[in-house]
Amino acid sequence: MRIKLPGKVGFGTAPLGNMFRDIPVQEALDTMAAAWQNGIRFYDAAPFYGAGLAELRLGDALASHPREEYVLSTKVGRLILDEVEDPSTRDLGEKGGLFVHGLPNKVIYDYSADGTLRSIEDSLKRLKTDRIDYVWIHDIAQDFHGENWREVFDVAMNGAAKTLTRLREEGVIKGWGLGVNRVEACTLAMQQADPDGFLLAGRYTLLDHRQALEQLMPACVERGLGIVVGGPYNSGILAGGDHFEYQKATPEMIARVQHMKTIAARFNVDIKAVALQFSLAHPAVAAVIPGASRPERIAENLTLATASIPADFWLELRQQGLVAESAPLPVV
Repeated sequence: MRIKLPGKVGFGTAPLGNMFRDIPVQEALDTMAAAWQNGIRFYDAAPFYGAGLAELRLGDALASHPREEYVLSTKVGRLILDEVEDPSTRDLGEKGGLFVHGLPNKVIYDYSADGTLRSIEDSLKRLKTDRIDYVWIHDIAQDFHGENWREVFDVAMNGAAKTLTRLREEGVIKGWGLGVNRVEACTLAMQQADPDGFLLAGRYTLLDHRQALEQLMPACVERGLGIVVGGPYNSGILAGGDHFEYQKATPEMIARVQHMKTIAARFNVDIKAVALQFSLAHPAVAAVIPGASRPERIAENLTLATASIPADFWLELRQQGLVAESAPLPVV
């Protein structure tokens, strides 16, 4: 697999950008300290998360640790400017309102070659490091760019993708790919470029996996590409929250999750463990990166990822059509 990571559970830092709520600085740092103390050594960030706030906090948290002891990824495609704006007025597509508690710096799209290099340089400063291991081209999909997304995609392939390929060949980075919420962008990237893998958020999860299973995962296995599964709890609904895909969950989705929880309760299984282990079971998956903004969640996620789940439980999910017939299931 071309994406090589230390362990199957990493840390997604979107919550550190004040996603959904204003997280106190000390709470954010305590959460990162818990991640390190529990052995997590893969951290993913993005300039988008709180307009640079998550990268700044991650940089502070990792500054005292030897750089060779952890793997770091971040994203390109947006630049954070010194100019300020009202975060509540940003047009973020389906992610609208996600980071209203983030920094007020203006955020602009830029998928060009120059924009990519500037984004990496800015991230290095915020992260207080001299190198980034993996770089994802962020959000080049229809959910952000509407009917013009293919035009934006082509700009990214001619700008960011070619630049990142060169940086990989020069040994500046270990690899690159897309960081997106849509399968179509990943399959198209494999046709036009040579990515090492993808950070796919919310599309290979317990609640949403059929399209990825059919259209993306087999090709990734064949080519040795790695999938990092972001959002394994689908924005929190599988972890006790009320959001699905960044928005308030619909009554239909709430009912579906409750149905799964009812089955899980009969087998004395935690639905969060089911969510993590389902994503990890596919051979194309290099890691899952559940986010967290509270220290106690870190150890909990690691425990859930290896908790015992009876084979009969997985069989019942399949028999009830809640997971696809062809989806790999954990080996009990």
